[in-house]
Amino acid sequence: MNLARLRRFIGDMTSLVGGAWQDKDEAAILEVGATLLGELVKHDDWLPESMAKCPPHGYAQNMLWCDPFERFCIVSFVWAPSAQTPVHDHQMWGLVGMLRGSESSQAYSRDASGALVVGKATTLAPGDVEVLRPSVGDIHKVTNVLDDCGSLSIHVYGGNIGAVKRSTFDPATGKPNLFISGYTNQIVPNLWDRSAEVRAS
Repeated sequence: MNLARLRRFIGDMTSLVGGAWQDKDEAAILEVGATLLGELVKHDDWLPESMAKCPPHGYAQNMLWCDPFERFCIVSFVWAPSAQTPVHDHQMWGLVGMLRGSESSQAYSRDASGALVVGKATTLAPGDVEVLRPSVGDIHKVTNVLDDCGSLSIHVYGGNIGAVKRSTFDPATGKPNLFISGYTNQIVPNLWDRSAEVRAS
């Protein structure tokens, strides 16, 4: 397993967010971050197997890393066959990179009355990256396109996504319902034990 890829990605995102955060330059974070995430999900040799176990139904949201200042976090989403989320928002910027399988993202907006309006649908394949940005609309519903096997995507958010008050929405009325997602895993992978590499060198 090539954990060095993930460690390098964490380092690059920390440098990016650290600099752009000072300037409040969200556009720069998203532009450069999307490129970095795209490079990461081009390779499928770095994710710990414990963070890739497909649940029997629904989805698992596993934290891989959270910045000490909660400026960003990295999450593996593992989707059971045909699993789907409710319509929901994020309250922060996000990047979604497809690692295995395929998922569709159905965008929504809210009109002046609060009702949901169906927007663009996007389908992601391995290596693809989607950008989520509340300022231009980040309400969507996500579905695993595959009905015979799981899918897996890597998400990067501009905060600690599992500990943020967000909303799901009733598709018929647009009524919001408060939720806090939390995380599936109780133990974060040990990405920093490089003792074997040092011994080998």
